[in-house]
Amino acid sequence: MQRKSKFKQKKRSKQPGHRKQQQHKDLPRADSLYQQVLTLLYKQATPLDSKDIFKLLDLPLSTRKPLHKLLIRLTDEKILTQIDKNTYSPGPKNGLAEGTIDQNAKGFGFVSDLTSRLGALKHTQDAFVSPNNMANAHHGDRVLIRIYNVKKDGRPEAEILAVLGRGREQMAGFVAIQNGEVFVYPEDTRYPFTIRITDNIPENLQNGDAVIVKITGESDDSRHERGTLIEVLGNPDLVDVQMRMVIEKHNLPHRFSEKTKIQVEAISDTIVPSQGRLDLRDIQHITIDGETAKDFDDAIAVIKTRKGFKLYVSIADVSHYVQPGSPLDKDAYERGTSIYFPGRVIPMLPEKLSNGLCSLVPDEDRYAFTAILDFDRQGHLHSKSFAKSIICSKKRFTYTTVRQILTDHDLAVRQQHKEFLTPLKWAGELANELMHLRQQRGSIGFTIPEPFMELDDEGKISSISRTERNFAHQIIEEFMLAANEAVAETFTDKHLHGLYRIHERPSPEKIEEFVEFGRSLGIDLPPLRQDPDWFGQVLALVKGSPKEYVINNLLLRTMQQAKYDEKNVGHFGLAATDYTHFTSPIRRYPDLTVHRTLQAYLLRNARTKIKKKETGLPMKEMGVFLSARERIAVKAEREMNDRLKVRFMHNKIGEEFQAVISGVTSSAIFVELTESFISGGISLTSLKDDYYIFDGKHHRITGKHGGRSFQIGDLLQVVVLDVDLRNNRIYFGPLP
Repeated sequence: MQRKSKFKQKKRSKQPGHRKQQQHKDLPRADSLYQQVLTLLYKQATPLDSKDIFKLLDLPLSTRKPLHKLLIRLTDEKILTQIDKNTYSPGPKNGLAEGTIDQNAKGFGFVSDLTSRLGALKHTQDAFVSPNNMANAHHGDRVLIRIYNVKKDGRPEAEILAVLGRGREQMAGFVAIQNGEVFVYPEDTRYPFTIRITDNIPENLQNGDAVIVKITGESDDSRHERGTLIEVLGNPDLVDVQMRMVIEKHNLPHRFSEKTKIQVEAISDTIVPSQGRLDLRDIQHITIDGETAKDFDDAIAVIKTRKGFKLYVSIADVSHYVQPGSPLDKDAYERGTSIYFPGRVIPMLPEKLSNGLCSLVPDEDRYAFTAILDFDRQGHLHSKSFAKSIICSKKRFTYTTVRQILTDHDLAVRQQHKEFLTPLKWAGELANELMHLRQQRGSIGFTIPEPFMELDDEGKISSISRTERNFAHQIIEEFMLAANEAVAETFTDKHLHGLYRIHERPSPEKIEEFVEFGRSLGIDLPPLRQDPDWFGQVLALVKGSPKEYVINNLLLRTMQQAKYDEKNVGHFGLAATDYTHFTSPIRRYPDLTVHRTLQAYLLRNARTKIKKKETGLPMKEMGVFLSARERIAVKAEREMNDRLKVRFMHNKIGEEFQAVISGVTSSAIFVELTESFISGGISLTSLKDDYYIFDGKHHRITGKHGGRSFQIGDLLQVVVLDVDLRNNRIYFGPLP
């Protein structure tokens, strides 16, 4: 079936001086004389004579007079300054800045990361750009804008003058064959154009096929981009095809360079004790992970002492194999983190390291970086030390097995693991003390369960269930937190220039919004305080109630995003003065950086001046980049999960489920299924039993005649009405 374009195309104005692109490498030129002049003066960043402007823009003679009038008008408006009779430069109200456009599917967008080569900006908030002012920019492009207005709330409004750099040349899309011509509709609706394919078209190409396409330039009629097919993915309903589309949408690095492959191939498989490494192979290390885990970052050992406990947290020594500046290091840094999809992973490190030499598998010698922490019986840390080590894990436990031993007291399972019962008991005792201390200081314990997706042999979801979280998870969590804090405290105490994991205080405005919201739901909140303990009190208040899940999510949204930074401001959520990430260098590049900093310090004992070549790039630069990579990874993982959930529900039309209302607007109710955490919407137009009125203050809708109401946090039974695979949406209806 042929597919019609759902995108409205915007006609590009043919201003004097506008010329079509002849080569795809060229960037689009500004469409109007006004845009061209301001773009030129911004790029030159030096005063220009009107004759130079005319010449540099390569304008036709017919534009000489319009150019003169334009320069006078812009000077009158103080957008330009006239230095002498015919020389001009950007004026006090030029409003020129550059940034990256984040375009919405509706056509408008926001330009972020604003900078200007002309000096400091008065307004650094993201600038709003209406569809009419988008020019020929695409989502993700680097653009030059002019801020022409600032609203009362401080939000700048801007127009795009020119595209300084294209954000994407390659993207995923769907094939539409129309009247013998082949078009590709970008899957990402933030790109409101179609791409015309004119050559190298496979004979077996089908309508609706998912493809990867590269944009090569604008088409002659200005309604389509021109492009070429890079790869035909095939049926978009297949899981692997969906994964590739997510990879393309988020521009995820997923192939290692040839130089990296050569470097990894040359790495020796031999593990031998060496001078300077602490031999801890006699210590009874174990790993505790999920059933499907393949890369084991961490191993732990607990020994009960006369004064308390000695904890060994041994982490894979990735820094032994990945040297700063090497091809392997560059590939790992570009990724920033491993990305986990159901049944699949895009690893930060090649498999030889992630699942092999760096994975702390049982009964194999492995290089590690060990934190040795001594606690008293109440869990207070009394001493800490760190060492490069060699270990040999004695057992690979799963969370389920440890739960059966410590919580269920399963006699059969305990009998199978007799030699580990005592150290596991000690681990549980220490974890309880650490947990108690952390809760005492105000660490916030959000309760947001996650779905576990089980795949069948074809890679399709066979079931979705609530992920189990038991005491074994808490043991590992407490020990990793303790090691991370101990390393961060060392950075602070020794004045090391390291990378911290920071979490800033939430803004008072967001907390006030939440308080107002909570009260609108009838929740009797405790007196407001700007400290982590207040958040814990709120969570305790709703624990076990129908509103627990919604309040946890809403409270989480008031928080700032945790990030990596060279400046330590503490971790609000953990109520920790010092915190970093040390425990997962196989899958997180920041942890690798932390290892390098700590090792450089240990090698030089008390010397705090660490050379950049020992740790990699500047810390500030790494913090910004790696925080951004983490956010992209989270988005990609969330989107892949959502896509698979939609496909899981495709054959469940007519089935009934319990759901909780997660949002209410004037046009829709948003719900989430309580067992599988699948999200969808109920259109108010589908509610035929009454005329419903939206109450924004109380986040609910109420029937005008019958009085039936729907409010955030309410539980209700819903039925699946429709599933839109192409747009990844699920439509529900409420049951009476």
